Amino acid sequence: MEILNRLKNAYATITGGEVYTKYDMQRLARFVKSKEGLRLTAQLMQQTDSLTKKDVGMWRQAWQQAISVDDPKRSLLYDIYTDCMVDGHLIGAWGQRKGMVLCADFRLVGKDGKENEQATAQLRSQWFLDFLDLALDSRIFGHSLIQFGDIVRTASGLAFENVELVNRKHVCPEHGVLLRYPSDDWRSGISYREGDIAEWCIEVGKPHDLGLLLACAPQCISKKNMLGFWDMFGEIFGAPMRIAKATTTDDKERRKIEDALENMGSAFWGLFPDGTDIEIKESSRGDAYNVYDKRVDRCNSEISKCLLNQTMTIDSGSSLSQSETHLEVFENVVKNDKTMLENVVNDRLLPFMQMHGFKVDGTRFEWNDAATFSPSEQREIERVLLEYYKIDPKYFIDKYNIDITGEREAKTQPESFFE
Repeated sequence: MEILNRLKNAYATITGGEVYTKYDMQRLARFVKSKEGLRLTAQLMQQTDSLTKKDVGMWRQAWQQAISVDDPKRSLLYDIYTDCMVDGHLIGAWGQRKGMVLCADFRLVGKDGKENEQATAQLRSQWFLDFLDLALDSRIFGHSLIQFGDIVRTASGLAFENVELVNRKHVCPEHGVLLRYPSDDWRSGISYREGDIAEWCIEVGKPHDLGLLLACAPQCISKKNMLGFWDMFGEIFGAPMRIAKATTTDDKERRKIEDALENMGSAFWGLFPDGTDIEIKESSRGDAYNVYDKRVDRCNSEISKCLLNQTMTIDSGSSLSQSETHLEVFENVVKNDKTMLENVVNDRLLPFMQMHGFKVDGTRFEWNDAATFSPSEQREIERVLLEYYKIDPKYFIDKYNIDITGEREAKTQPESFFE
């Protein structure tokens, strides 16, 4: 009952004291299912994203609304971002960057610099991977508000039941408030940086950051337009046109001819009076390949430069030396992302976990760089260590899952036959 009263008070703050409807009470009923605290996503009146055709003028208008000092609104800009995220090249470039970060190994270390295996085990769960994924998305989308679910107990210790993103359209990071409707004035919102809500969410990214998609959007829009124009070109010039000439004026006879043309195939056709001249002219200033495909390639390269700071790790290169330089640039981008995530986990997530009873006191998150060595590099390191130092056989037993029963006798050369 106490939780329900808290929910009603919070809901009344958002709705401005409006009368509860049956629908509102159903939302509150789902809201109460949370054992620990307020669920931000349950308070939002979700709306379907707009999938209308976008153009550069709409992008500039959305950008202007987002940077408004008096009443910042990002809803239109996020609709454009949603449209951009179905671009195949953008998905591939961002997936390459994100994958290089998320596949890296990590650990929690104590003040002595050694790994705290019990604390690390608490992070080897799906909720933590989801958190890293959402936190990294702040690079491309801008500010992100991440909410944590209820606390559950697992074999490795405590864990969050789930981690989810609060719909960015309902968040006004400039003023730190949550909006019931995306179109609401920020002054009517409820703060997520204080009170009960602040205890169950973490924000990643700077309040005024609009993400890398702001620069990618014009290229994605232009690319979609050029592909559409190319399809139109192919529809007109890619298939032969059927022309029928008829002298009859009888409507029944004309309909028979039209039906015959329609059923002959998918190519376009026309029925004209006898003596009509039809002429279709293609531009003489260049073929479709150079007009459309080159523009699409330029859009792709611009997107690669924006997300990867180079092009050759996702596109074909011209030389080995250039590809190595581009790879080095890409590795610096990945390193920067890993540093950002490391700071977020150490400065925000670990204190957040400790507040909720997780045993992570005195630990620090770091990436396990040793795990980035290639197998051949790892073997060479082990060979050098074995040459100069004695190593506990448990290391090889755990790593290669083989049984070691003892040391092997030193090899001896057989005596010479002539001695």
